[in-house]
Parts: sequence; structure tokens; C-alpha cells
Amino acid sequence: MAKIAVTSYAGPTAPRARMLARGNGWSVAEVVCTLGPRDRPFEERHACASIAMVLAGSFQYRSRTGRDLMMPGSLMLGSAGQTFECSHEHGHGDRCIAFSYTPEFFDRMEAAPVFRALRLPPIRALSPIIARVAASAADGSGTCWEELGIQLAGQVVELDRGISTETANPSPGAIARVARLVRAIEQDGSRRYELRALARETRLSPYHFLRTFEAVTGVTPHQYLLRMRLRQAALRLSGEKSKIVDIALDAGFGDVSNFNRMFRAEFGVSPGIWRRQR
Repeated sequence: MAKIAVTSYAGPTAPRARMLARGNGWSVAEVVCTLGPRDRPFEERHACASIAMVLAGSFQYRSRTGRDLMMPGSLMLGSAGQTFECSHEHGHGDRCIAFSYTPEFFDRMEAAPVFRALRLPPIRALSPIIARVAASAADGSGTCWEELGIQLAGQVVELDRGISTETANPSPGAIARVARLVRAIEQDGSRRYELRALARETRLSPYHFLRTFEAVTGVTPHQYLLRMRLRQAALRLSGEKSKIVDIALDAGFGDVSNFNRMFRAEFGVSPGIWRRQR
């Protein structure tokens, strides 16, 4: 599992894990954490290589190699034996789908089960598989979790190899302001957001806000908001019978043609084909 405590922790707010599936060298579970700003972080350890997909909430992920803010659409990466802490200074709780892999699994992929980065940001290349995993966790029927696990691991290994080790180091105050903003956007993603208004909420100039937001999250505010809306729309298309135009408008897109074009650019197929495939 992605979160395995190595120190004792008792209480009603301890993270809860629900096993979804397991197979030869892999497992996948839904992890729900209800910790908040008043809860003290505790040390944990990745028992094996882990890729945790954040579906809701935000939290700080720290290890000896650095720290990153995790938010919906990002992937938390953990190498076997790596110790870490997760804290929720900016809000309560999070929900992740965590894939765990044995060293033998990576041997079969001819890859090392060690990640250079702590996190992969919510980039376009990851949107299709994140939407598939989110839909599978919501439904579960007929899901080939092994196929998803293999595809995810292969894609993450390729992306991780191309990541630069030179990263920005925003101040704790900047991280806190961006984290609060990310949570506000998550609560109401369909609202229209102006760059200058977002910058005012973080008490930064638009220029410094753009630089800080991208340094903290790995993407620009526009990219983050757009991909969050598209992921939510993809999830609804997989599980609801609502009209595509209604889903597009609910997600904050002004017209369905713009939604169709952006959806195809993000997921490689039209909304109608996405729905039929699932």
C-alpha cells in the first residue's frame, strides 16, 4: 500500500484503506484520510514501490529528498523502504487510489523500482488513465485492474526518467496560499476564475502568482482548472446518462463544441466515443 505506518497511530482519523484488487506482484486500494490541520503528522514507510493517484483533497508529502504539495490529478511516487510524512495544514482529508508493486513486477518491466521524483503533476499525458482509474473505482464492474496497473507503472517510469532534478523551492507561506486556492477550486470548479482575482486571493502579484502556482503544482492555473473540469466530465460520462451538452455546461464550458475539442485533445477521443468505450 502507498501509506503503511511504521509507528503506532491510534484514533478515528487514521487513514482507511479498502482493497480493490490484487494480483501477481501488484495490488490496488482506495485510501481515505480524514486528518486535518490540528492532527500531528507521523512517519510512514513505503513497504514497496507505490504510485498513489490523488482524486480529492490536498496534502503535503515530505521525505528526506524534499517536499511536494499533492492535489487532485497528481501522482504521489514512493520507492520501497522510503520513509515519509503526509500532513494536512491547509484542509481536512484526501482520497487516493494507490497501486503497490513488488520488485519482481518491475523486473518484468526491465525497470528499477526507484523513482527520482516525489510527484508527477496533473499533466495531459496522465489525464486518460487518471479518468479511467477514477471511473473504475466508482463503478468497479468489469474493471481490469491489472491492465491499468501495468499501464500506469510503465507511463510513470517513462515520465519519471525525463524529470529534471532541479526544482523550485517555494516558501511555506506560498505553498499554504496555493493549497487553499486549490481546495477552493476543487469545491467549485465550474465557476469562472480570473487570473487577477486568483492572484489577489493569494496576496501575490499576477506575475508572482503564476510563477508560484506552477512551482507548487507543476502546471499553470489554467491548465490545472481545465484538466480538473475535463476529468470530472470524463467521470460523469462514464457513470451517468446525462446529455453531453449538459455535462459540458455543468463543468463550466461555455459551448459544447469547445468542450468536444478540448476533451478530444486531452483524452484522444470524443466525449461520445469515451462514453461508448466505457
